[in-house]
Amino acid sequence: MKLLKSLGNCLSLIFLLAYIPSTCSQVTTPEQWPLHDNGLNEVVEWDHFSFQINGKRLFVFSGELHYWRIPVPEVWEDLLQKIKAAGFTAYAFYGHWGYHSSSPSTLDFTTGAHDITPLFEIAKKVGLYIIVRPGPYVNAETNAGGFPLWLTTGAYGELRDNDPRYTNAWKPYWGNFSQIASQHQVTNDGNMLVYQMENEYGEQWIGNPLSRVPNQPAGEYMRLLQDSSRKNGITVPVIHNDPNMRSFSWSKDFSNATGNVDVAGLDSYPSCWSCNLEECTGTNGEYVAYQTINYYDHFVENSNTQPRFFPEFQGGSYNPWGGPQGGCPNDIGPDFANLFYRDLIAQRVTAISLYMMYGGTNWGAFACPVTATSYDYSSPISENRTIGAKYYETKNLAMFTRAAEDLTVTNRIGNSTSYSTNPAVKASELRNPETGAGFYVTIHSQSSSGTRESFQLRVNTSVGALTIPQYGGSVILNGHQSKILVTDFRFGTATLIYSTAEVLTYAVLDKCPVLVLWVPTGELAEFFLKGARKGSVEKDQRTTSVKFHRRREGLIVGLTQSTGMTVIEFDNDVKVIVVDRSYAYRFWAPNLSIDPFAPVDQSVLVQGPYLVRSAELTGNKKTISLTGDSDNATSIEVFAPHVAKNITWNGKALRTMRTGYGSLTAKIPAVDSGMVQLPPLNNWKAKDSLPERLPSYNDSGIAWADANHTETPNIFKPDTLPVLYVDDYGFHNSLHLFRGYFKGPATGVYLAVQGGNAFGWSAFLNGKFIGSYFGNSSTGSLGYGNMTISFGNVTLNNSTAPNVLLMVQDNTGHDLRSLSLYPRGILNATLLGSSNATFTCWKIAGEAGGNDGVVLDPVRAPLNEGGLTAERLGWHLPGFDDSNFEAGDPSTGFEGAGVRFYRTVVPLDIPVGKDVSISFTLNAPGTNKLRAQLFVNGYQYGKFNPYIGHQIEYPIPPGILNYAGDNTIGLAVWAQSDEGAKVDITWKTDYVLNSGWNSRFDSEYLRPAWSEERLRYV
Repeated sequence: MKLLKSLGNCLSLIFLLAYIPSTCSQVTTPEQWPLHDNGLNEVVEWDHFSFQINGKRLFVFSGELHYWRIPVPEVWEDLLQKIKAAGFTAYAFYGHWGYHSSSPSTLDFTTGAHDITPLFEIAKKVGLYIIVRPGPYVNAETNAGGFPLWLTTGAYGELRDNDPRYTNAWKPYWGNFSQIASQHQVTNDGNMLVYQMENEYGEQWIGNPLSRVPNQPAGEYMRLLQDSSRKNGITVPVIHNDPNMRSFSWSKDFSNATGNVDVAGLDSYPSCWSCNLEECTGTNGEYVAYQTINYYDHFVENSNTQPRFFPEFQGGSYNPWGGPQGGCPNDIGPDFANLFYRDLIAQRVTAISLYMMYGGTNWGAFACPVTATSYDYSSPISENRTIGAKYYETKNLAMFTRAAEDLTVTNRIGNSTSYSTNPAVKASELRNPETGAGFYVTIHSQSSSGTRESFQLRVNTSVGALTIPQYGGSVILNGHQSKILVTDFRFGTATLIYSTAEVLTYAVLDKCPVLVLWVPTGELAEFFLKGARKGSVEKDQRTTSVKFHRRREGLIVGLTQSTGMTVIEFDNDVKVIVVDRSYAYRFWAPNLSIDPFAPVDQSVLVQGPYLVRSAELTGNKKTISLTGDSDNATSIEVFAPHVAKNITWNGKALRTMRTGYGSLTAKIPAVDSGMVQLPPLNNWKAKDSLPERLPSYNDSGIAWADANHTETPNIFKPDTLPVLYVDDYGFHNSLHLFRGYFKGPATGVYLAVQGGNAFGWSAFLNGKFIGSYFGNSSTGSLGYGNMTISFGNVTLNNSTAPNVLLMVQDNTGHDLRSLSLYPRGILNATLLGSSNATFTCWKIAGEAGGNDGVVLDPVRAPLNEGGLTAERLGWHLPGFDDSNFEAGDPSTGFEGAGVRFYRTVVPLDIPVGKDVSISFTLNAPGTNKLRAQLFVNGYQYGKFNPYIGHQIEYPIPPGILNYAGDNTIGLAVWAQSDEGAKVDITWKTDYVLNSGWNSRFDSEYLRPAWSEERLRYV
């Protein structure tokens, strides 16, 4: 058998060598690249070409979502079904140490969305492999990069090295996470494919990586993580994601240094990681829209015996403070997805994970200073869970990679303009050395070009070298676009010798292959089907006439596809469906199994609906039962085994008819969006939420910490004492309050405050407003807000009574990487006007329970609340008694500086069988110097700052909103000037879909009610 296999490989090699152009790469076979495993199992193996699972090669097309950004387990299923429906074989998620650990002595993997087990169970149910990325550091534009904020004091060393203090800190989290994940590995009949060590940690070398001088603490740190993983049951391959092509870290192909992982991957964001293009320097040099990057040579040098793997490739960009509402510029839309993801295939990449596939929301204090509430990330699935052109464009390619088995083993034969008759177009030729299948990735010679180019392509096939199309017409690249054209493409028992239309997918129905091709509307499709002698057009929807050209080896078919679908049947039991882009967008291939490989002989093909989530043959296989979403009345067409005679849609029987070419058709009814009516947001009540500014306020309770530290473990020391860093006293999130007492004469105060980019603060003396730092989104992520404030408008108390300075600070979070250790709070508090004027006492308040490690709200905690009176006392929570509040509407507002909390309760009654997305909108003039926080059923789900700019719409997921009962809506409005503040607040439905996923579910466990324990934190 080995001799026969070797002979077959040699014949394939001879065939290939006959057609290699002058611009060639080395032709190799799998036997020249032995499979690797990690010595613990042979379930997951890998080589120079791709990953292999249980002996079968896999093209990994994955997308990332973060469970802690969408803390509703029921919604995870909706998102994973959408990822699976798009043709993906996997999904990825980061852990978040800070979400699970509110203090050094607490870990929570059981409460609400802290329980990560459903992430694995749903993936198994849906049929997706999982890339698990637990940290301990994750970056993710989240507060301190996912570190627990108690870790940022400096008491644990510099972090991310082998310091024993840091090691002892991460081991409990890492061990618990690993134990949970180990139960769901593919080696344990689960779906976890690989396990990532750290994140973008390109620290293996000191100085130039090519000198290979090890950074010993970094190497030991990576070794410790791996040892702990293995000790706690992880047997799948461990991976890492190098942050750039300069780091050369952790690959066994590059060195044998300490800390290397099984498979080394690369992260890349070629179109800038931020919507603010001014930030787009450094990693990739000067930003150029649609400029692709050469990764091919990097992989050859760094990890040539491993799959070309991107644990993160750009799915979008985050929206920074002051960024545009609604996301990023158009250069990361559907054209980006079309161009850049195909370019990865041109470079032989066989494992891609998009960051992000669904971004979600930085609710509570998850945001770090670089970004605010929204983490939409311009992802294929939007923050409010909608899918559109970018999702569909990504789907078109992912469906192809899932069906194109030969793509998992290829050599790049050439990469030049010599393939094209137009020098403005180049192609990369990939060839499978075992089967001879070819893949030609065409692109503008200058990738940033957006011109319309026509060309013919020179290809090598089993019937010889050809220039296609052969019978007139051209292939078109129209704008920022790429195309993958195939030769000798196998689908079932049939072979496509070539096609100028792209392959979307295929299925094998009743042992007969059904191939789906797609071209943009109005473009030529010419394909050569091997072995066919005759073809008949069974459906011709607004195409030009279909022409057949008989050849010795088969039949060549040419047509120009207008809007719609063309179905052609051939005498060799093959059916070919050609669709335009609009039909391809809504063409689906749901699988009848839960196998992530989605075997083509267990797939059905569906065209028409907004989304198809699942398919099942029921009733003695006579009914094809589909679940999915519809946004309007539409036709549905299903290609399924002939035994199926009926269609049900979300459990309801449809009037089904069979076409002359064997498919089933029906009509999906219209969506009655009028069934969903939102009640008005009225009957507001209000109360002052800054009583701490008043001299009469009593700060002796447990909510307040005595700020009396004269030393700090932080390497960044304050200019004045006592230490007024909030993290040193156990407070970490959102708003903080400082009360400073002094006696004696003073004319003013100098305050140096650090709170992150776009943060702000306000100061009051003896109850009177004396000034504010309004914030700035261009000061850098550390966010210094330094001011000298006069006491000229305040009468100071005499020498026997102290004066009380209140400073309220909005903390926008800790920065990333090493900057996470920069303190938050007051660095300098100096009274002016007299050498005798000094502060005698300071008090600090933050989130309730923070200073003594008490977790009052384990479901929403630890990052949900700050130190406002409203938050400490639970005014934002369902069940709080607001009978002593007065009537007050945020749209009317109030005068003078301060904070006022508004509260109302409104019911919802969303019908069963609908997926409904609801968003709140906050509005105020951009000149208004105010900050507002939106609370929905106790969750802080929006930060609004018109003076800084940015977000005004705040999608709230079902589960946070109660779709079957009362909802407590809170709005904290902070006026930073004597002008006062008012905010218009409304809500709306973003969409109403008839859906197989029900957005009305029992979610009461996610919305725990107010308890009397809150009253202790007055």
